[in-house]
Amino acid sequence: MGIFGPRREPGEPHPRREPRYPGPLTLAGVEEIFRGCVDFTKRPVALEGGPTLTLCYLSGMVKMERVSDYVLRPLAQDSSLAGCADMGALMKKMEDGALYNLSAAERTTLDQAAFDLVSGWCLLFFPGESAVLSLFTGTEEKRSISAPSNETVLKGARDAFVESLRTNTSIVRRHIKAPELRIREQTVGRQSATLVDILYIEGLTDPALVNRVAAQLADIDIDAVLATGNIEEYIVPAQRTPFPLLQYTERSDRFCAGLAEGRVGILIDGLPLGYLAPGVLGDFLRAPQDRSESWMLATVLTLLRYTCMLLTLLLPALYVAMVTFHQEMIPTKLALSIIAAKQDVPFRSAFEVIVLLLAFEILQEAGLRLPQSIGQTVSIIGGLVVGSAAVEAKIVSPAVLIVVAVAGIAGYTMPSQELAGALRIWRFLLVAAASLAGLFGAAAALAALVAHLAGLESFGVSYLSPFATESDGPAQGSGLIRRPLPRVKWRPAAIHPANRRNQR
Repeated sequence: MGIFGPRREPGEPHPRREPRYPGPLTLAGVEEIFRGCVDFTKRPVALEGGPTLTLCYLSGMVKMERVSDYVLRPLAQDSSLAGCADMGALMKKMEDGALYNLSAAERTTLDQAAFDLVSGWCLLFFPGESAVLSLFTGTEEKRSISAPSNETVLKGARDAFVESLRTNTSIVRRHIKAPELRIREQTVGRQSATLVDILYIEGLTDPALVNRVAAQLADIDIDAVLATGNIEEYIVPAQRTPFPLLQYTERSDRFCAGLAEGRVGILIDGLPLGYLAPGVLGDFLRAPQDRSESWMLATVLTLLRYTCMLLTLLLPALYVAMVTFHQEMIPTKLALSIIAAKQDVPFRSAFEVIVLLLAFEILQEAGLRLPQSIGQTVSIIGGLVVGSAAVEAKIVSPAVLIVVAVAGIAGYTMPSQELAGALRIWRFLLVAAASLAGLFGAAAALAALVAHLAGLESFGVSYLSPFATESDGPAQGSGLIRRPLPRVKWRPAAIHPANRRNQR
């Protein structure tokens, strides 16, 4: 079985019809495929004293200067081409370098010709020949490389990924100049035919991990890859969890650091992101700048993030449990203060907490959906206004407002927003359990969360690594303390790199 249903066996035909366009490769066949397309252009090219060729391309997909300078100019100026009567020999001569174009290939099927046209190639048809000459003249227009917009860079590279796949692979090549860097390409999507590249370092990355990622990608059968979820939700090995199982980043330095650790990278044409597999819980609690800071500061910040993770999960549930069922756990003065504040509030503590958590989520969603110039202002001012108004109206008590605010702010310290979203979902579940059975309910829900996380795997790696993985090699440390980099002699054992040692 596959992730979302029966897996296609190797011998079974792919649901996408192959070939998509059967029949011989002819000019009439290409014209029929692009019938009704205003950008399809057909231009006759008459050689001096010789045959008339036909040039086809899609306007907007090719760079006109390249077509004029690399194809039409040599056809018009090279007299040796005009004197060649054998069309097969003429095509071979052009393919071997008579034209100035860098990339030239002979195509023999209608499928190849059609996909070349939509990829920015132009086709040169020869009279009486069943093959055509395909020449790359694509525009290669792309957004310029800039700093990442969603990941703060304090000390590090500022060349974020863009939508162009070849630009992204060149960025990786500039960071990792090892010839062992391998890039395998697959096509995903019936209609979009999106190129997806798998990147890894041969001799370092576990070959079984590479093959597993490639098999998951090959098993995807969808119409189009236009959003991140079109890949993420098909290749992760579990679908009933809100926790992320695949890392993504805009930062090229973080992506390359993952490759150097022995992970597999995924780049998708049209998406300015890079994915790293596998992804475990500790990866989503580490910020990219941790390796740029002092090891002591990075360790303190890592411990702070783990503390904030526990706060955002447990604080509302603990408050509900103690106020509702276990008042003896609250210090006397604090208990008297809470009682005095709740005298005029008509609702139970659990209802207050859930209402404020919902209001917090609504304000956060509103801030994300509004234009950036006003979204942050609305979320901050809205939170202050709603919170103050709720307290003054005696709908919630001040203690509940403080608890929910602390829990919400603690969640913002998570480097991964996907992890923060998963923690928010489980925060509601913990509050509901605490409202039903106090600390016993909260403890049971927390145990269920730990069991859920322990049962997750990302491409065969335990999600709680390195806490729940038996290392078969040298010790890696606790996972909480970032040791000085000169002492980190080994790559993570959980991902089974082919070569574990990374320095002397």
